[in-house]
Amino acid sequence: MNWDSILAFARGPFFQVALLIFIAGMAYRLIRVVMLGWQPDRVPARGSKMGGAIISYLKGIIIWPFIPWVKNTFSKNPLIYLAGGLFHLGLFAVIILGASHMLVWQSLIGISWPTLPTPIVDWLAAGAIVAMIALAINRLVNPVLKLISGPAEWLNLLIVFLPMTTGYMMTHHMFFQYQVLFSLHMLCVDVLLIWIPLSRISHFMFYFFAKAIHGADFGKRAVTP
Repeated sequence: MNWDSILAFARGPFFQVALLIFIAGMAYRLIRVVMLGWQPDRVPARGSKMGGAIISYLKGIIIWPFIPWVKNTFSKNPLIYLAGGLFHLGLFAVIILGASHMLVWQSLIGISWPTLPTPIVDWLAAGAIVAMIALAINRLVNPVLKLISGPAEWLNLLIVFLPMTTGYMMTHHMFFQYQVLFSLHMLCVDVLLIWIPLSRISHFMFYFFAKAIHGADFGKRAVTP
């Protein structure tokens, strides 16, 4: 099998199967969460649950990820705070605001949107890769993280790291032929799509539920979320 065949497989049947598994898996997890329901209030609310949820979302946007003086997170662990924020920012920029990925989204859902200039996305992608390396090293040397890090945590990091790295290498034509890098990148993306519903990486979807639930809980108690 040559690289033409591998690329055709990775962009065609394998991608379609991976995408179906991703959609079905995430839908299943979402339904499971929704079916948990919402416990009724047993005492009268002192404040507004809606207001608390809105404040929770706004503060999540404002403090994420580079305003360390708003909370004490930075002083407690600045490396995780900055590297984690840079990683998520770079990942979002590449997947959503990169021109090439936007075209993929357009082919899938028929909607397009403005994108960032390629040099900016490129720098953010490089920053995200460096941040992932820093987080991996910190996980190796931090005694607490080292203790709680198992195969799943390392596999999550690796499965996200490989698509980012191969995509960056493909963009800059580094080390290998473009066709080889494109094939490797697509294979890594396909594996990532299959892995997300099975792992903690799926937390990105439940983040919004958690923000609403926690904000409403603080709001009904009339305290700041």
